[in-house]
Amino acid sequence: MEWWILLPLIIASLLFLIMLGVPIAFSLGALSLTLILIFLGPRQLILFSTTAFGQINNFALAAIPLFIFMAEIVLHSGVSQDAYDMLSKWTGRLPGGLAVASQLTCTLFAAVSGASTATAAAVGRIAVPEMLERGYDKRLTCGSIAAGGALGALIPPSIYMIIYGTLVEESIGQLFMGGVVPGLMMSAMFIVLIITRCIINPQLAPRLLEVTWRDRWKSLSKVWAILFLAAAMLVSIYLGIATPAEIAGVGCFFALLIGFVYRRLSWVAIKGAFMSTCRITCFIGWILVAATLFGYVLSYLQLPQQLAEWLVAQSTNPYLILIGINLILIFLGCIMDPAGILLVTIPIFVPIIKAIGFDPIWFGVMFVVNTELSQITPPLGLNLYILKGIAPSNISLKDILYGAAPFMILDVIGLALVIIFPQIILWLPSKMMGF
Repeated sequence: MEWWILLPLIIASLLFLIMLGVPIAFSLGALSLTLILIFLGPRQLILFSTTAFGQINNFALAAIPLFIFMAEIVLHSGVSQDAYDMLSKWTGRLPGGLAVASQLTCTLFAAVSGASTATAAAVGRIAVPEMLERGYDKRLTCGSIAAGGALGALIPPSIYMIIYGTLVEESIGQLFMGGVVPGLMMSAMFIVLIITRCIINPQLAPRLLEVTWRDRWKSLSKVWAILFLAAAMLVSIYLGIATPAEIAGVGCFFALLIGFVYRRLSWVAIKGAFMSTCRITCFIGWILVAATLFGYVLSYLQLPQQLAEWLVAQSTNPYLILIGINLILIFLGCIMDPAGILLVTIPIFVPIIKAIGFDPIWFGVMFVVNTELSQITPPLGLNLYILKGIAPSNISLKDILYGAAPFMILDVIGLALVIIFPQIILWLPSKMMGF
């Protein structure tokens, strides 16, 4: 069968299984099993066991459960509440001060969580009730936090970057550093939008009462430890002092220490953090194995390679191919979760990117910038539903979607900027030790 018939048929079958509600790991695994039986023969079923062992037996993957556990400990220790209280005191007099504080809290929590849904949930539980009680517009409140939560996918330690780096065998440390500047850029763009909208329409966000400087400085005492933890991890990765997995292990220790010093952790909370970490890690492990097997079968059939050769032959402008890839990713973001998009498309797109001469580190971070948009686009934007679960019953999903719409536009602008100016991503990795 010709490759241009077989590849669309495989992708259509995969999307069909996903839309039926079959979990992404089982969809990839079942389709890979079928392809092996058809094209490689029953004797090659041993690929399932060898691929599973080879993929999971990877030291770099140790960073995933460690970063997840660290985020769970930080969440249970109440540090996100302290960070929000502190930032609201420092930004309260700005137009939309509480919304600005929410964005900054999302940025800070993203630096220790690695996941957008965790960031949106942690900050949303604190900020949404507070902002609504102070008379903030409900659409601005929910939309800003849904968008700010998506920064958890971009600002290191990003779980998606660990998965991408593992699959394509690129430096996870360089991917982490590549996400720092775009993450801060997107956070700054969101804050400027909030302040501008609140200056134009002050009714969106009533000004808060004056806070004394004594209260502001006093509020810093509660968050210095988590600020130090986030900064120490980034500096360690930048200087090459340790691998991401080693830094994650040390980060877990200090997160536990912070929780015990603040007397916020109980044994019940620690047990809950362990159980949540196990569930998330097992989910990621299964889809990693299935995605690796899926990529192996596609490569054996030479489908990505032939697609790359065809695209290169069709267009002399590599940016047209890149725009096409991003449009496909945006479309998939409307019907799939970001992890599924990453695992399904990487075996196909990375050979194309390498063939047309783009840096795989740059593409990996650009990929994650694109997935930010999928977190707040209907009908499957996970952060939208998280905010719906947190918000009061009088706030509809329509209100959250309308509130997130301006931030979707900024996500598209941010994506365009990192494509037009690749040094936004590559500048910091290029300064790392051993780049």
